[in-house]
Amino acid sequence: MTFHGKTHQYSIAIVFFLSVAITACTSQPGKPSAIRKSESVSVHSGVQRSFDQALKLLQDQQYDTAIELLNSVIEREKRLTAPYINMAMAYRYKGDDKQAEKYLLEALNIDRSQPVANNELGLIYRKQGRFEDAMNAYNNALAENPDYLPVIRNLGILCDLYLQDTQCALEQFEKYQQQAPDDKNIKIWIADLKARM
Repeated sequence: MTFHGKTHQYSIAIVFFLSVAITACTSQPGKPSAIRKSESVSVHSGVQRSFDQALKLLQDQQYDTAIELLNSVIEREKRLTAPYINMAMAYRYKGDDKQAEKYLLEALNIDRSQPVANNELGLIYRKQGRFEDAMNAYNNALAENPDYLPVIRNLGILCDLYLQDTQCALEQFEKYQQQAPDDKNIKIWIADLKARM
């Protein structure tokens, strides 16, 4: 899936997940805990409309306007992680990791194991060279969401490229491959790790 010439398949998947989380859909097996936690939260229709508009603005890469709208959502609704995570993503796309970290930590104050927030925070920490903090973020996500593929993959990358822990990387990539057997990159990475070991 592309828009404005850039590939954002992963980002769009996150945005969709966050949209589901705020609408409080019914729980399904294998879904991250944020959806289950938000089931009992009733969201005012005006807040929902504003949130949906902010998602559209994010997709259209109108980050400043999205940030303004998400601020109004957060002022009216502080119980859900989704607005905070989207705010963090908007700041990350703008290159402001400090603000992104701030909003991810706010989301994690609501739900410590929220997988999308922990994954995004892990990516920021990895970029900053804070590898132990990145590891902690990924482990926080996996504690209640052991099958959340983006975290499994990013933990494997952290172990392989940044910590040079080939055993940890192999474990993560093999776990990822079990759930996504058609991912050709993972097959290559596993073969490379085994050759190095």
